[in-house]
Amino acid sequence: MFVSIPTRTQPGFRWATPTLCVLLWLAYFWASMRPDSVQHDLLLEWGALSGGLSPTELLRSWSEAERWLRLLSALFLHADWAHLVGNLVFLLIFGLPAERAMGPWRFLTLFLLGGAFANFIAALAIGAPDRLIIGASGAVSAIIGAYLALFPRARLGVVLPLGLFLEFVRAPASLLIGIWALLQVVFAYIGPAFGMIAWAAHAGGFVFGAMFALASRGAIARRLRKRQGY
Repeated sequence: MFVSIPTRTQPGFRWATPTLCVLLWLAYFWASMRPDSVQHDLLLEWGALSGGLSPTELLRSWSEAERWLRLLSALFLHADWAHLVGNLVFLLIFGLPAERAMGPWRFLTLFLLGGAFANFIAALAIGAPDRLIIGASGAVSAIIGAYLALFPRARLGVVLPLGLFLEFVRAPASLLIGIWALLQVVFAYIGPAFGMIAWAAHAGGFVFGAMFALASRGAIARRLRKRQGY
């Protein structure tokens, strides 16, 4: 049964999204202060690793809990500041409204589980063994997928360069996210980033986030109506 989600929610303090942003930044700052050799060891110790095997063989090789914990710890590691800033920007843009609708604890669950699932999909998709998988891109993709599932008709403000001026316009979120999703598929097979970025994690996280939001739609609608006094 389709359950409508109220698009206008009462403003409130959202702590989960800012907390995640701070943790991601602190983790990067802490790692970047180490010598290069130590940074490399940290990434290898806490980042997720691909298996280069079939799904059955990969699951068998991940019998140790450490392999699964790496799917979570890898979310807080980033290769460079541009990698981090890109994730922080999209986390703030989509995370704040998503958290307002879901509530902080459901939002945190989405971030962690969606990110871990995205990293696991990347581990399956990468053919070479022991390739390092790091970053919160999969988790952010899960949040974007959830946002689209919850608010398919929402409009987002974007700034476009028009000649010498910057113009603020409001575009449908579904259109912007659709373009983003298409780019993930394209860049998974072509482009200068081929073989360097785990685009499969982006796609896996997006699908997980959409399914998570649809499964939670009834609970989210009841939460929003309760806050609005319905």
